[in-house]
Amino acid sequence: MAQCDVHRNANPKTRGRTPFLLDVQADVMAALPTRLVCPIRRRENLPDDPIDRVHLPVTIGDLECVVFFTELTAVPSGVLGSVVTSLNHRRHHVVAAIDLLITGF
Repeated sequence: MAQCDVHRNANPKTRGRTPFLLDVQADVMAALPTRLVCPIRRRENLPDDPIDRVHLPVTIGDLECVVFFTELTAVPSGVLGSVVTSLNHRRHHVVAAIDLLITGF
């Protein structure tokens, strides 16, 4: 598991609405039994009033999706399925979204 990896959601109760999870936890915290993640949902689940920096549009395979940084949460590592791609090329957007949530700018 690495920061900015996109995982399949292995939880059958939530994967219909949230097919992917973005791991945003720093790699130096890999020994923890949990990972800090953001849900990635299909684009049609975008809220009516999206906030540009915390609702990040991404393409996963052929699916148009949105990363919901506003729903940042910790999950047991076992909830993360296989890695499907990495958003490491968008890392600056990931960090900026989390900074906005925590610091307000």
